[in-house]
Amino acid sequence: MNRRLICFMTLLSVLCGFISVSVVAQGPPDRSKPPMIGPPPRLNLPEIQKRTLSNGLAVWLVESHEVPLVQINLLLKAGAGDDPAGKFGLASLTAAMLDEGAGSRNALELADAVDFLGASLATTASFDASAVRLNVPVARIKDALPLMADVVLRPTFPDAELERLRQERLTALLQAKDDPASVAPLAFARIVFGTMHRYGTGIAGTETTLKGFTVQDLKTFHASMYQPGNSVLLVVGDVKLDAIVPQLEMQFGAWKGTSSARKPVPQAPQVAQGQITIVDMPGAAQSQIRIGWVGVPRSTPDYFTIEVLNTILGGSFTSRLNQNLREEHQYSYGASSRFDMRLSAGAFQAGAGVQTDKTAEALKEFFNELNGILQPIPEEELAKAKNYVALGFPSEFETSGDMSSKMEEMVVYNLPDRYFGEYVDNLRKVSSAAVQKVAATYIQPKRFAVVVVGDRKVIEQGIRALNLGPVRVMSVDEAVGQ
Repeated sequence: MNRRLICFMTLLSVLCGFISVSVVAQGPPDRSKPPMIGPPPRLNLPEIQKRTLSNGLAVWLVESHEVPLVQINLLLKAGAGDDPAGKFGLASLTAAMLDEGAGSRNALELADAVDFLGASLATTASFDASAVRLNVPVARIKDALPLMADVVLRPTFPDAELERLRQERLTALLQAKDDPASVAPLAFARIVFGTMHRYGTGIAGTETTLKGFTVQDLKTFHASMYQPGNSVLLVVGDVKLDAIVPQLEMQFGAWKGTSSARKPVPQAPQVAQGQITIVDMPGAAQSQIRIGWVGVPRSTPDYFTIEVLNTILGGSFTSRLNQNLREEHQYSYGASSRFDMRLSAGAFQAGAGVQTDKTAEALKEFFNELNGILQPIPEEELAKAKNYVALGFPSEFETSGDMSSKMEEMVVYNLPDRYFGEYVDNLRKVSSAAVQKVAATYIQPKRFAVVVVGDRKVIEQGIRALNLGPVRVMSVDEAVGQ
């Protein structure tokens, strides 16, 4: 017995010795440099199953059985870009009115019915599309779908609710005129695209158009644009295709109509030369800066290269613009840039809210970075940008709402089914030479429009001293329109 105990203790000491040696050999972690970045997690996207209802309405479904919920989005290929001339804001107001009374229910009764089911129902419009989105427990689908169908097919557009929403939007536009951060994007769009182009006016329209809308305007837009041929039903959640299609057929199969060819938003003329506009807002606590011009449509073949380019320039916290204006100089809480890609070319813009007495200095640093991005990108910085996008990309598919949003993107911009599955691979193919070529095409600082919303008496002299181009001054009303 003692011999066994001695042998056991000897073996244990040997094992402990090996373990001890193993730990010592590994050594403490090296904290002098960040750990190596691993490969992006593999994104295994589920299959999109497709079916068509008897009226031609397309149904796309992705099964997700982790939780007993389902997201059902009706996407319509009709948005603010389809607003008639002189009626900018009509698509947005029509979408907002859909759930303000539908079928036999008024707005409050409809909201109560949705809440009772533990569901949520939202209506919205962007420049490129409109949508009605339902999130509901699987057990309540049969009760919720008729409510959704009423909202899509049978809105009542009550006069009283239209007047209420009209006043809310007019009040919001009035309040926006006191906020430099709200004025800057409106003024920038108006200056870059002009008053006649649809992208030159915000989605909600102007005071003049809002005051002019009638119930008949909304009914006419709804009747002409809300058609099954313009639409796709997107379903993500804990359901099977064969189980959900009969229910969708029951609610939407009788929806009839003909859809005419959609008129594309025309390409806006490019900004011809550099120009600076100061929008005078006396006493403004900050200056809001926007710099840019007409960018590219979502269909651009340069999409992935632009994604990497903008990540480096201003599309991440560690981007050049943010590191310069926020971290190095402390002129701003955050500086960024973006390409607003729509069916037609939206704007490229860089911008920030900056310390008023450092407005000129901040502008100078903006142009330093905009000119600097035209130089070859170091391979380390290029790899960092691609890793930033690639490693974060799978998180964009975490929920049923995320997945349905990506499916909406596929429908609106006619993307192939394999598009997102190949996204990271396409991103990783981007080279430094490609980024430099794209930067030279789309980043031309000498031709950019500059909009600064702030206190003129404090900022004008410093801005003029930079000699960036001709300077003009506008009032807030001139800059955002009436």
